[in-house]
Order: sequence, then C-alpha cells, then structure tokens
Amino acid sequence: MKKIALTFALLLSTVFVFAQSGSAIRIMKSGAGKPVLFLPGFTSPGTVWEETISNLEVERQSHVISYAGFNGIQPIDTPWYATIRKELLQYIEKENLTNLSIVGHSMGGNLAVDVAAAVPERVEKLVLVDAIPCMRELMMPGVAASQIKHSSPYNQQMLQMSADDLRKTAGMMAHNMTYRQDKIDLLVQWSLAADRETYVYGYTDLLKLDLREALKQVKAQTLILGATYPDAKLVMGNFEKQYANLPAKNIVLAPESKHFIMFDQPEWFFEKVNTFLAK
Repeated sequence: MKKIALTFALLLSTVFVFAQSGSAIRIMKSGAGKPVLFLPGFTSPGTVWEETISNLEVERQSHVISYAGFNGIQPIDTPWYATIRKELLQYIEKENLTNLSIVGHSMGGNLAVDVAAAVPERVEKLVLVDAIPCMRELMMPGVAASQIKHSSPYNQQMLQMSADDLRKTAGMMAHNMTYRQDKIDLLVQWSLAADRETYVYGYTDLLKLDLREALKQVKAQTLILGATYPDAKLVMGNFEKQYANLPAKNIVLAPESKHFIMFDQPEWFFEKVNTFLAK
C-alpha cells in the first residue's frame, strides 16, 4: 500500500522539463526531498529507472535524464559525450542542486564520475551500476585513445549496416546484457531506435574516455554494484584495479546477473540502493 501511495504521489508531482531543440539532454523531474540524478546507459532511455524510482523508500526528488539521439530525441552534432557532460553540469548549476546523489548505469556511471569530479562540493553519493572508468582498457588493452578515430573503417561499416544486420548485432549484444528473456527484445528496440550516427560516434566517444585519474577528485561516498557475468573473480579484479584511485568506495557484486542488474536482480538492487541512500 505504501508503494502504491508513493507511486500515486510521484505521478501527481511530476514535472516534465523538455529540452529545447538541439539540446543534448532531456530531463523529467518529480518528487520532493534531496535530489537524485538518474543517468541511463548507452542507448537506454531514462525510463529504464521507472521501477527503481517507484521502489525508493526514502523521500527524494528525482531528476531523470535521457540523451539526444536515443529514444526518438533529436540528435546533436559531435562531440556527443562532451556536450552531454557540459549540459548536465549547466543543469546542476541552474537548478542549484546540492547534497546530490547520482545513480548511473554503464555510461551513466561514467557521467556520474565525471560530474562528481567536476563539482565535488555538490555531490555526496554515487551509485555506479556496472560502470567501468576506462572501457578501452578492458576491450582493447594497450590501445591509446589517440588511436581510436571517429572516421575508422569499422565505424563506416557500422553506419552503412542494413537494419536487419543491425538487429542481429543488437540481439547478440542484448543476450550478453541480461538473463531476463522478456527484456532482450526491449534492449534490441532501444538500439534500433537510436540515431545511427549517435550510436556509432557516441560509442567511439566512450572508447576514448578514461576517468581513472579523475577519480582522485571525487569526494562522494560511492557504492559500486557489479554484475557477476562472465566470472565473479575476474569482474571483482577489474573493478578493484580500475577504481583504485577512488577514495571512499564499496564494491558489491550482484549474484547471477549480467549488465542490467536492475533487470536480473531487481529486489537485491532496490535494497542496496535504498540502504545506501538512507545512510
């Protein structure tokens, strides 16, 4: 009954803040209390956080972000990631958000770290959901950021890929991201709905990103939630190595989970988030 009442109150108090044409972000603001910024991962819309917000047991004002080029939102020119980061910081300044918590999944976790490093006096808590500070180091060890080009032959191939081939590629990726068979088609649809240049060049931005040094500037208490797929020992080792520069952190792995922990272990996930935010 409590959750029903909270959900109803959330709906009544929701304020939609639609970005102007050409903006990199769209924001949905709702509720009251300390602010929480919810940042989705690559290709995911802000609605990925609906269940998390409806299961919050602490009073919070939610600021749910969606990105240009995804979910039918008008794309922007490159640089994509840098522009999103810039507009997020402008939004935090404009709204004068303090005592801020940020919950970020995957790329959203990267943005959370980037923001917390830029304005450490405003951010008190981070929840990083299966996010890694330098994807390139895991996927392309030894490759420098300068070697990764937006105009690469691979990117040109991706831009020219047929819709059917993209669907197959997105399907293979989705199977590695969740154990929930009922969520796989949803992940595929998010990829197919993405603006193709954003999908290709935005991912290149992420491969070039390295936030390991920026972690030293983060002052926020941080909860890192990792998936156990494909191997828990390997995953924990990667997290400990990549987050070595982050001072105040706790790394916890979700049992029997792939990348979308909130799909695979929802009750576990909600409990961890609620306990951390309530401290």
